[in-house]
Amino acid sequence: MKNIAISEAESLVMETLWQRHPMAAEEVSAILVQQQDWQEATVKTLLNRLLKKGAIKAEKDGRRFLYSPFLKREQWLMCESKGFLDRMFNGRIAPLVAHFSEQKKLSKQDIAELKRLIGELDDDE
Repeated sequence: MKNIAISEAESLVMETLWQRHPMAAEEVSAILVQQQDWQEATVKTLLNRLLKKGAIKAEKDGRRFLYSPFLKREQWLMCESKGFLDRMFNGRIAPLVAHFSEQKKLSKQDIAELKRLIGELDDDE
């Protein structure tokens, strides 16, 4: 699947739809107006942008449309994380972990989980 560029605001709409779908624009608005203090028109604009990008789909339901994600969250996360790694760390994970380590941003739980993941990778080889 091609990479669909999603803005930060659009990602909030996507998160809402990934959690529950299909939803009418009014339902999405009700959630995001409360969470983000947005206007309903803002949410409808974001839904239309996502529809044009092919990230969501809309099905007619009487006089309204029901929106569902077309883009899977896992696909989006993969593209976003790869783009971040490419831009910031030349596509390499080790410098990313080193950066967080140097900044003392890794908890004991993070370190234990990294060790477990590395152990699993070693076992696969």
